[in-house]
Amino acid sequence: MTITKLLGICLLTLGVAVGQARAEAPKSQFAEANGVRLHYLTAGKGDPVILLHGYTESSHMWLPLIDQLSKNHLVIAPDLRGFGQSGLPQGPYTKSVMAQDVHALVTSLGIKSAKVVGHDIGLMVAYAYAAQYPKEVSKIALMDAFLPGIGNWKDVWLLRDLWHFHFYGETPLALVKGRERIYFEHFWNDFAADKTKSLSEADRKFYTAEYAQPGHMKAGFEVFRAFELDAVEFAAYAKTPLTMPMLVLTGEKASGEFLIQQARLVDSNVEGVVIKNSGHWLMEEATAQVVPKLVEFLK
Repeated sequence: MTITKLLGICLLTLGVAVGQARAEAPKSQFAEANGVRLHYLTAGKGDPVILLHGYTESSHMWLPLIDQLSKNHLVIAPDLRGFGQSGLPQGPYTKSVMAQDVHALVTSLGIKSAKVVGHDIGLMVAYAYAAQYPKEVSKIALMDAFLPGIGNWKDVWLLRDLWHFHFYGETPLALVKGRERIYFEHFWNDFAADKTKSLSEADRKFYTAEYAQPGHMKAGFEVFRAFELDAVEFAAYAKTPLTMPMLVLTGEKASGEFLIQQARLVDSNVEGVVIKNSGHWLMEEATAQVVPKLVEFLK
């Protein structure tokens, strides 16, 4: 056997080994759950982890984390009702009902216990999930936003944009139609510590196209219309504090200590970490800090 041929075999073997070590690409799936057709990404095997996205985004936001978690976990990242490729029910869009959708999905997959991670609106859904099904959640991670109804919640940093949380109905929908990108740029730029390190151009185009689909902006607005009811429900949940380990990650230039303080009002076992020099978009602005921290917490 020539040296060249031997070298080629070695390189081929190495390539196969590397390919086997690399995490599998997530699969795009659909399921009927709680009366809603939910789209979700899934990858890996093992200890289940549920990833819940926030506003202006979808399950797509979790791809860098899925790549790492799926090496040791079964990862499920749904598009919440009204978002991404999921169905558009008329309502309700309370976070409790959205959590019931997710629970119905994971139950249909035969999962009896999971770890849950949520960012932005997704963290509210994650909390509602854990509060409603505490025996089925072993760990929970909340990432930068706030919990309606908990503590002095109306003083939170994100509510400086109070206009937006009342921005629903026919006139707002007419104003943003065809201008979805302009509307979202406010969040992607102004909620970041540095807008040049916020969402990529490719992601901005991707999310704009998703939300520009008929009915999607209306569904997004309904999520905010439900905040007052969310506040009532969350205040009731908080009367029975959670006990599972909770990791809270916040941006120094965004929620800061506020969400950590709220978390300690609803859970007795909280680790809070403020990500330095980051704004609201933790997965994009501080990927190198956030992904390893989540992987470590969830293992």
